[in-house]
Parts: sequence; C-alpha cells; structure tokens
Amino acid sequence: MQILFAALPAEGHFNPLTGVAAHLASRGHDVRWYVGPAYKRKVDALGLQSFPYRRAVEVTGENINALFPERARMKGPKLISFDVDTFFVGNVEKHFDDITEIREEFPFDLFFCDGAMYVEKLVAERLGVPVFATGLTTVLPGPGSPPPFFGLRPARTVVGRTQHRVVRGMLTATMKRGVGHYNTVLDSHGLEPIPSDGFPQAPMACAGRLFLDGVPGLEFPGYRPPPNAQFVGPLVPARALLPPDAPLPTVITDHETTVVAVSQGTIDNTDPDKLIAPTLEALGDGPYVVVATTGGANTDRLRERFAGPNIVIEDYLPYSTLFGHVDVFVSNGGWGSTVAALRHGVPVVGAGKREGKNDINARIGYNGLGVDLRTERPRPARIRAGVQRVLSDERIAANVNSLRAEFDSYDPLTLITDAVESLERTASR
Repeated sequence: MQILFAALPAEGHFNPLTGVAAHLASRGHDVRWYVGPAYKRKVDALGLQSFPYRRAVEVTGENINALFPERARMKGPKLISFDVDTFFVGNVEKHFDDITEIREEFPFDLFFCDGAMYVEKLVAERLGVPVFATGLTTVLPGPGSPPPFFGLRPARTVVGRTQHRVVRGMLTATMKRGVGHYNTVLDSHGLEPIPSDGFPQAPMACAGRLFLDGVPGLEFPGYRPPPNAQFVGPLVPARALLPPDAPLPTVITDHETTVVAVSQGTIDNTDPDKLIAPTLEALGDGPYVVVATTGGANTDRLRERFAGPNIVIEDYLPYSTLFGHVDVFVSNGGWGSTVAALRHGVPVVGAGKREGKNDINARIGYNGLGVDLRTERPRPARIRAGVQRVLSDERIAANVNSLRAEFDSYDPLTLITDAVESLERTASR
C-alpha cells in the first residue's frame, strides 16, 4: 500500500507518528512523508522518502514568535485564538494544495496524519482518499467531560456544570476566528462548514479511523471516545530517532537511593526557572538523587548553579532506561514524557498550564496518578511537598501500577497495522 504521512511541525504531534511509519515501512508498505524543512532530517533518519512543503510555511514552536512578533504579548483566550488561527488553520489550504499536487506524483492509497492538521477533511471529502489520524482525548472531550484547555475536572455540582457551560461558550467565542477561517477554506472547495463549536473534533471526525494515543485509565472515568476513535495504547517515537543508549551514572542506578527526575520538555525549556531550577532548589540538598534532563537548553549553566554528588544534569537521557530507576517524575505536563513515566510505573508531579498541559495534569491529579500543582511556576516548597506526598501515598502507587498494567495490555503497532492492512484487503477486492 502507498501511504503518505503528515504531521504538524511540533514534537508532540510529529514524533508519535514516526514509530507507526517506520513499522509500516518494515512491513513492505511504500511509506513517504509530507514534511517541512525543520523535520525533514527526522524523516531522513527513518530512511523514508519525503515531499517538501511547497506553498505551506513551516510554523514551529521555535519560530512562531519570530514570524508573528505580536504573539509574544498575548496570553489567555487571545493567545488560544491566535494559535488556533495561525498554527492550526493558517496552513490548511496550502497543505491541501501541496498534498493534491503530491498525489499526482505519488498516488497514495491512504493519508495518515496527525489529526490536528485539520487537512484530513479536505483530503477525505475532496480527494476521496481514506484517512487515518491520531489524536489525544484531552482535546476530544466526550459527553459530560469538561471543556479542554482550562485544566478543568468533571463537574459534580450544579455550580460546576454551570462553570463548564460558561467556559464552553467562552471557548467557542475564542475559536470563532479560526473556525471562520477554516470554513472559508471549506467553502472555497465546495464543502459544508463545521459548526461554531466544531474545533477540534469536527475535522477529526472525517477520518475513517482515529487512533487515540493512550489508554482509558488515563482519562476521566466514564469517558466515551468519538464513534470513529479507538484507544491503541502509547504511540512512541521510532527507535531510529533516539540517541544511542549510554550507561546511566551509577548514582542513578544505585538501588538504595530514591531518584526524582525533572523535565521541561523540548519546547518550553528555555527558562529553567519555571520548573527545573525550583525542583533542584527543592530537592538538591538531599536525601534524593535528582536527575534533570534539559533538552539541550542551559545545561552547562545549570551545572554551574547546581553542583552536588546527588545531582545529575544532562541534555538527554533515554526514558526507556532512566524511568526504570526513577521513583517520581516532576513534569511540565508534556504528553509524551508523562506517558513514558506512567508506562514505567512512575508517578507524576505535574506543573504546567500552557498548550493544554493543564488538561493532562488535571487527569493526573483526578485519577490519583500523582499530584497536580495547578501552576506554571511552582515554588520549591510546593514541589518538595508534592514529591513527598507521592512517595508516601500507597493509593497513588496502586493506581500507577494498575495503569502500567493497562498500558502493557495494548500493542499499538499491531492494532494500527491490522487496521491499515484490513483497509488494503478491502480495497483489493
């Protein structure tokens, strides 16, 4: 089968698709990727052929403020509105024009994308090509779920339900600019508009299959996914994209120590005073071993500032080996790292409110998988208290162990491969 992959140029959108693409290529499928210049090197590392952006302009977390200087002064609903229109909708028509042209050169049988590209509706309904997509439940609330992007929890009272209605109305108003822009694109191609509250679920509803990255136990209780969606377990990056494993420092692997890891991810990591530095301040004087991974930002400066035999500060350490020795993970709420910790049975202390991280941390706290600090910049004392609570709470340990077993019960690559090859068999009849 000929398959074209595509994803928004952001680590959390792109990386989960790479393991799927590499696996399908190993099965003999002709897998290629539509990609911008910043992520082309990753596609090259997978050994896959790529098609470059032609009309689309690559907007990334690193260049968005340079391309749109006015964004740096925005926050709250105004920032959400701007990002929806600029990052998610701004390139939809150009992406579609590029993909339409690519199909003349590469007549792909399946378009496999990150659902947040929003181009899937055009590909499915204008090109008539089957579409598979990936998505997160945090942006696809089910009946009774709280609205996304505000870190809310299920409503248990009339006051809570009223709050949710108000927030939904505010969110619809915030999305108005992006929805209007999107509907203009749809109209230009003769397609029906989506409703005013149609983001982000309406474009994803056009995918034939929507694979949810995660498991039900990480969602709020009673969550019901969209009709075209199924949980497939954790979608992890292709092995070819990860640096080679290196031995961990012995201070981490000493089984007599309690190890706390901290990360601010790979995008929002330029200001270590948000989370890494407060964690090192809170815990660096013992009795824990504290491991900070910086993603390559400010590593040397942090080493000068925080030096001690129980502190390890590295650009990168492989989670696949690190988390086997970690007792608590202090996280900014990034999906990939949070799931990596929980898959290894490591509870989470979450701090982060931007880019939907508050929704991830809300689920950590609500489901008893750790502690949600409900702030972007926690003080050292709150981090220390959060870590101590996680280490002493047997209920949290039991919940995390149960979730780990749930993760282990899923085989994402087999589930997705079965769906792809079932489509292939159906098409060949």
